[in-house]
Amino acid sequence: MFKPSILTTAICLAVSISGVAQAQTLNWARAGDSLTLDPHAQNEGPTHTLAHQIYEPLLHRDMAGQITPALATSWAALANNPNVWRFKLRQNVQFHGGEDFTADDVVYSLNRAQMDTADVKGLLTSIQEVRKVDDHTVDIETKGANPLLINNLTNLFIMDSGWTQANGADKPQDFANGETSFAASNANGTGAYTLVSRKPDEKTVLKLNPNYWGKGQFPLEVTEIVYTPIQSAATRVAALLSGEVDFVQDAPVQDLTRIAGQDGLKVVTAAQNRVIFFGMEQGKADLETDSVSGKNPFSDKRVREAMNIAINRDAIKKVVMRDQSSPTGVIMPPFVNGWTEALDEVPAYDVDQAKALMASAGYGDGFSITLNCPNDRYINDEAICQAAVGMLGRIGIKVNLDAKPKAQHFPLIQNRTTEFYMLGWGVPTFDSAYIFSYLLHTSGDKRGTWNGTGYSNTDVDSMITSLDSEVDLAQRNATIAKIWDQVQADVVYLPIHNQVLNWTMKDNIDFAVQPEDQPHFKYLSFK
Repeated sequence: MFKPSILTTAICLAVSISGVAQAQTLNWARAGDSLTLDPHAQNEGPTHTLAHQIYEPLLHRDMAGQITPALATSWAALANNPNVWRFKLRQNVQFHGGEDFTADDVVYSLNRAQMDTADVKGLLTSIQEVRKVDDHTVDIETKGANPLLINNLTNLFIMDSGWTQANGADKPQDFANGETSFAASNANGTGAYTLVSRKPDEKTVLKLNPNYWGKGQFPLEVTEIVYTPIQSAATRVAALLSGEVDFVQDAPVQDLTRIAGQDGLKVVTAAQNRVIFFGMEQGKADLETDSVSGKNPFSDKRVREAMNIAINRDAIKKVVMRDQSSPTGVIMPPFVNGWTEALDEVPAYDVDQAKALMASAGYGDGFSITLNCPNDRYINDEAICQAAVGMLGRIGIKVNLDAKPKAQHFPLIQNRTTEFYMLGWGVPTFDSAYIFSYLLHTSGDKRGTWNGTGYSNTDVDSMITSLDSEVDLAQRNATIAKIWDQVQADVVYLPIHNQVLNWTMKDNIDFAVQPEDQPHFKYLSFK
């Protein structure tokens, strides 16, 4: 919870940092906090955002979304073995604790990230082995030639092996089952900022790493970051308008005009690589939170089709999102390889047809069901759910809304204890395989870890797995199209819209919107 305090934006005395004439604090706010500091425990946007300030991956997506060198300076598949990617590592890099960064840390971290409790393991399903060649060279061997391996490494953070082991954090935190660990509340990365203090859901303070390897390559004008989660939209805006915070990552859409008209503030807008949708548990024989005894209405495709055309996405865009969204018919943003205009076409809103489908499925009198929704993760998430409640009510589905903070909401999906839920999905790889692996493959240890629908199709699973090693890009894209055709026909999810990003900030800040909603503050400059 946000506790009002005097948050000062101080311009301090000059410090000896290359390229920075003055030290400056950035007071940053958003609705929800990082779920954990363990960089492998949760594959979640705000969690990655904080981690990117402290830890670093081998490869990094810059503020334009382009892949650039981070802890690896070069990478290529071996000419004599396309199953092996060789990474040359950056030299003379130290962790915040003073430990040298070497190949041992990369091997250790990527193996740790594949453990059962690591939510990021779905990014590494194609890896056969990670091997040290020398202190600054690592080979990653995949189960078949994988031309897109590098796309999967931009959120795979490298930890110091000695520090992690010495503090009993060999295994990633089991976040979904409520585990706590040393790595969940402490950090030791190579990134531009070091952890000073952390009170989850209250405040996290970071300071500029004086030994950062990127001096002279990045502005590094922010020398202290004060991160304050403020769940209340009104309080978040008030803090920005009063000058208590400098940068709000997720200002509510209803306040954008007001913020843009305020002297000293500005709104920077861009399309986001994220889609919002609803999932339905269609695999169970009987649901626990519905009013139907002995069967599962979601297992009938006609019910899912009825729900899909009962949701008025244009009304959500106009009324709830104030035109700050892009309605869609597929759980794939336009940034992603595999996207087409045909897939993106929004289902025609038709209440009468929806009622007819409900009746033909034997649910003419409707039924009740619980909808689980986050209230601090996506733009107007609870308001979107409230709108859907009313729309589904028109076809006889009485929805009981249960909205919770994301820290309580996400474990419901990961543990398959929700039967109807909202989820948003960004695609850091910019490729459909990421969506398929996490959301559409049969739920298991390595894949389908966010598939809370119970959807399971062995043919689709086989096609998804084949993408890991298909080097013929034309064939690969044909397989991607075939998978989309099948899952769209099966109505696995109910897509709502692609989010639009609105970053609000003081007008002396020069900072472009990053399409993954990842503000890498080492790039920020002050005018």
